Amino acid sequence: MFITFDGIDGAGKSSQIAVLKDRLQHLTPSTQITLVRDPGSTAAGEAIRGLLLDSNLQMHRRCEALLYMAARAQLCEERIRPALAAGQHVISDRFLLANVVYQSAGGGEDPEVLWRLGEIAIGGLRPDLTILLDLPVEIAVARIRRRTDRIESRGEDYFRLVREGFLQHVPRAGRAYSIIDANQSQEEVSAQIWSVLTDQIGISSDPFKPSDPFKP
Repeated sequence: MFITFDGIDGAGKSSQIAVLKDRLQHLTPSTQITLVRDPGSTAAGEAIRGLLLDSNLQMHRRCEALLYMAARAQLCEERIRPALAAGQHVISDRFLLANVVYQSAGGGEDPEVLWRLGEIAIGGLRPDLTILLDLPVEIAVARIRRRTDRIESRGEDYFRLVREGFLQHVPRAGRAYSIIDANQSQEEVSAQIWSVLTDQIGISSDPFKPSDPFKP
């Protein structure tokens, strides 16, 4: 399976990805699970990530969009396709949906152009399931307890547009999608994610309980 997580920063993607990985590993211990982040998880992708998120460079939103696409193209060919071909599960922290949303809803670029560019970057590789963790912007901003990166520092008005963009465009993200209310306890969110996998992808139910869930 190829599963992607998305949503505005502060929605809890990292915690839920970690729990899902442990739960899938418990259910299918012989199947390797590959975790990736977009942009990143390759040498080229991490270098591009540094330019996009950790630098003070001034760049046009189209420049941003194309850098994200380049990093994703490398990620697909170097990490995701080989892992899926080897029979592994792949869970990605963000994918093409985020690129379309952040550069269109938040940046003013044409979303249709971004989707077309994205198809070139991913070469037809589509997630089996996209989990969108939806959260009011004010709550998400309050959850971020670290130094904000170049994108996160754009403010709440920007992220309101981004949140609306996610809700609008998530149906195009992949073969299936689910919108999860992230303004719940982390355990409740995790349970709903597993229910989605059971209903939409056919994952069997299991008695798994995280032994040490949601470390800060």
